Amino acid sequence: MKLDGRRESDNFEDRRGMSGGAKAGIGGIGALILVGIITLLSGGNIGDVINNVGQQMAQVQEATPESVEQNFTEEEQEQAKFCRQVLASTEDIWADVFKDMGRTYTPPTLVLFTNSVQSACGSASSAVGPFYCSGDQKLYIDLSFFKQMENQLGAEGDFARAYVIAHEAGHHVENLLGSLGQAHAQMQRQSKTEANKTSVRLELLADYYAGVWAHYENDAFGSLEDGDLEEAINCAHQIGDNYLQKQAQGYVQPESFTHGTSEQRMRWLKRGYDTGNMKTTTFGIPESQL
Repeated sequence: MKLDGRRESDNFEDRRGMSGGAKAGIGGIGALILVGIITLLSGGNIGDVINNVGQQMAQVQEATPESVEQNFTEEEQEQAKFCRQVLASTEDIWADVFKDMGRTYTPPTLVLFTNSVQSACGSASSAVGPFYCSGDQKLYIDLSFFKQMENQLGAEGDFARAYVIAHEAGHHVENLLGSLGQAHAQMQRQSKTEANKTSVRLELLADYYAGVWAHYENDAFGSLEDGDLEEAINCAHQIGDNYLQKQAQGYVQPESFTHGTSEQRMRWLKRGYDTGNMKTTTFGIPESQL
């Protein structure tokens, strides 16, 4: 992905090297049965799930610095710069898309953290992966996740990393358009199995919006290079519920899916990229069409 000379977002908080406080009770949410699956089923709005179904979470402490010094490697600084540039791109693209819809886009804030973090949705460790919290409208990422993507999932490439950020920004788009809040209200009234199905629709819609972003980003800047889209599609395949469960426990439990299958995630990402159509949604259509 070509981002040379592109601006970096100012909607950014660097909390690396800080403690996120006491750990909250995040186990047993939806399909997140094992810590390994929690790690791998990232790229979703775990913070929002915590906020909506973890009402008994423990009280958490304020974040406090563990060390005054911030000694980051050149690679870590380059990754942080990349995140800020991708976030800036989502700001520019979604501002234009929302303007065309007669709306105003309010950008989220990107928070980089190490090990654990405190958000308005509770305290979480890096094991949950990147997440979006609607309570404070922030995206949370521990940069070590990108290493996990490469080493554990085989999801390599800069555009695979961009897809992760764009997916979380997609949840913010859902929040601004109202679909996130409506879905969460619905999930609170549903059985666990039905709530998981609603979660899948939210995740696939965020994948679709990531594709929409890529569609207009490439139209505006020609930033995608050969193989970039394939990197994102491969990442979508590697974080499908069926693939991750098969890898982690040797079998799949469709009733526990919360993010969608590999095929579904790849299809909705590609559909967003191919069409850029904001009238398309994963809600109100038969499950067989997901």
